[in-house]
Amino acid sequence: MKKIFLAISKGRIMEEALALLKKNEIECNISPNDSRKLIFRTNYENLQIIIVRASDVPLYIESGKVDLGIVGKDTLLESNVDNYFFLKDLKIASCKLVVAGKKDKKLASNMKIATKYPSLTQDFFLSKGIPCSVLKLYGSMELAAVLNLSDAIVDLVDTGKTLKENGLEEICLIDNISSHLIVNKSSYKLKKNQIDKLVNRIS
Repeated sequence: MKKIFLAISKGRIMEEALALLKKNEIECNISPNDSRKLIFRTNYENLQIIIVRASDVPLYIESGKVDLGIVGKDTLLESNVDNYFFLKDLKIASCKLVVAGKKDKKLASNMKIATKYPSLTQDFFLSKGIPCSVLKLYGSMELAAVLNLSDAIVDLVDTGKTLKENGLEEICLIDNISSHLIVNKSSYKLKKNQIDKLVNRIS
């Protein structure tokens, strides 16, 4: 039986994915929260879990070095990787991807948008027939709108509390986001039975 490698995004997705696996009696031999290791053996037949940055999950999947990935839909929409099959919406780490700005701000031509999702943002605004310029940031997006570095932001929103506390509000919804289970196309052909068995296990 071949090894199966599963990459999971760090952060909230990791917490909820590990809880989901545990509910289905799949656990790492040591907790990823208590270790600096990068690869973890599990109690499930030949399954090993790798914890990586969200944006790296599609790249590991595309390379074929990793068979499966649990990653947010936002990351998949932003990446230009397509060497994978979608297996399952795990319905975890749910949130919304929105355009947000100061009160009464509306979508308009040539807005400057701060985001960590430049490709996705350009695609969304083009689909609306609205040209925009994108400022790629890595930290708190809200600050860009508050300090007028940008006209609006594109970011993930959970409760909306952070927006509200910074005097911002949702302008429009881009997409509802949750975490998806994906598989490398070649891996799925070579290890289909093993992978299907694992996917069926994760209810």
